[in-house]
Amino acid sequence: MSTSSPILIVGSMAFDDLDLPSGKARDVVGGSATYAAMTASVFAPVRVVAVVGDDFPEHVLIAMQARGIDTRGIERANGKTFRWAGRYDQDLVHRTTLDTQLNVFADFRPRLPEAYRDTPFLLLGNIHPGLQLDVLEQVRAPRLVVADTMNFWITGEPTLLASMLKRIDVLIVNDEEARQLSGIHNIRRAARDILARGPKRLVIKRGEHGALLFDEEGVFAAHGFPLEDEVDPTGAGDSFAGGFLGYLATQSDITPLALRRAMVHATATASFCVEAVGTGKVGVLVRDDVTARVTEIQKLYEFGASTM
Repeated sequence: MSTSSPILIVGSMAFDDLDLPSGKARDVVGGSATYAAMTASVFAPVRVVAVVGDDFPEHVLIAMQARGIDTRGIERANGKTFRWAGRYDQDLVHRTTLDTQLNVFADFRPRLPEAYRDTPFLLLGNIHPGLQLDVLEQVRAPRLVVADTMNFWITGEPTLLASMLKRIDVLIVNDEEARQLSGIHNIRRAARDILARGPKRLVIKRGEHGALLFDEEGVFAAHGFPLEDEVDPTGAGDSFAGGFLGYLATQSDITPLALRRAMVHATATASFCVEAVGTGKVGVLVRDDVTARVTEIQKLYEFGASTM
């Protein structure tokens, strides 16, 4: 940890009400910043900028601090915390949003503490692209900027999103979002179109099938880890992003090889997220757990020498 660079994560903290095949779960602590911070903290010290209401439990912030997460940037506002409710199908792939209550998140305006402005690694969680741009105005020469976005912003804020894409190093989206953003169904052609819009690298998440990295070296596929117990996929994408940037924060150089290793570590951290409701697994995740799972993922690729 002493050789890891700090990470700044700006995003949402929330309560989730989940209807899962295994049962109902209410008041589950979630949000993009929460999941990403939990997994990034496995590798490096983390700083979080977010907003919660006066109903948010203090013990959660204390648990985050115990994991090396600096919570000074988390504003506690008068009112209720952002809440999302969703129902998952039996396959845990498709879900339906039942309710969204922005609450204090509706007035969220990220304000970075002075001590955060020189943080070398920045993760812009899935928030309004105008707010992402506002954060970019407040930081000073970050070493690497990673951003997430979603269908809602792709459709609703194309101009601001286009401006944000020109100022980041890595964009992380899922395959549906990549197709929507580019207007192209073929993933390789969609990736080429998105990279032409500004990001230096592109990561396309593919759920249980892993993820693809598109960069100056070409294409890299990180295999998804086949799980026996899939419980709750909420936050898996954010856990992936946190693991991805967390691993890179341990590296002296952001090389193509480092990016590929980060992809595998990100796949590992995301897989733990799915094995429990909410942050049940990622909230207690340690480096040895991730290392062991990375080893298991590597075995999926081993097939011996070619005997053509």
